[in-house]
Amino acid sequence: MDGLLIDSEPYWKLAEKEVFGELGLNLNDELLRQVMGFRLSEVVSHWYHFKPWPSPDFIKTEQDVLECVKQLIHDHADAMPGVYETLAASKSKGYKMALASSSAMSLIEVVVEKLKIKDYFSHLISAESDEYGKPHPGIFIRTAAIMNSKPANCLVIEDSVNGMIAAKAARMQCLVVPEPEKFEDGRFELADYKMRSLTEFNLQHICLD
Repeated sequence: MDGLLIDSEPYWKLAEKEVFGELGLNLNDELLRQVMGFRLSEVVSHWYHFKPWPSPDFIKTEQDVLECVKQLIHDHADAMPGVYETLAASKSKGYKMALASSSAMSLIEVVVEKLKIKDYFSHLISAESDEYGKPHPGIFIRTAAIMNSKPANCLVIEDSVNGMIAAKAARMQCLVVPEPEKFEDGRFELADYKMRSLTEFNLQHICLD
């Protein structure tokens, strides 16, 4: 979802800078790249171990970040290029689609309502309560089971290295759409397909049974 359906990174960065700044952390964009693809609980834990703050309340901190991001997305977010065309093309072929995200379910719902795309998906699935986040493949394995689909017949579309690793560990195909400055990252060679934007998406170039 984040980085593919919407360019949420700027909103996450703003929210994290604001919330963690109030806790005494001065986070810049380079530091924030370290937690791309993490669940919010993992983000809070990461920054606490990076620079502990007094009297931590992890649950409140998570909620503060989440509420800030949700408001920013509600007020400002637009679909990324190629999103509507990709969803429409996949739907026209009768493919089952699920939105599986590390983000909280409340945020997933804000995004699909904002973009008016909820009806494209048979399931909205959050990893917020999973024991392990990406690169663990749990969320993708669980999603395939919910959809009654074999992992080998699934295509995961991801933008992060951790997400790609999770998809391949789940024995699924993976299409990556990295952020521009990470496009040449050699780790993305693990993916089955790589595109600069969803505007390049073409089902004729993807092998799905």
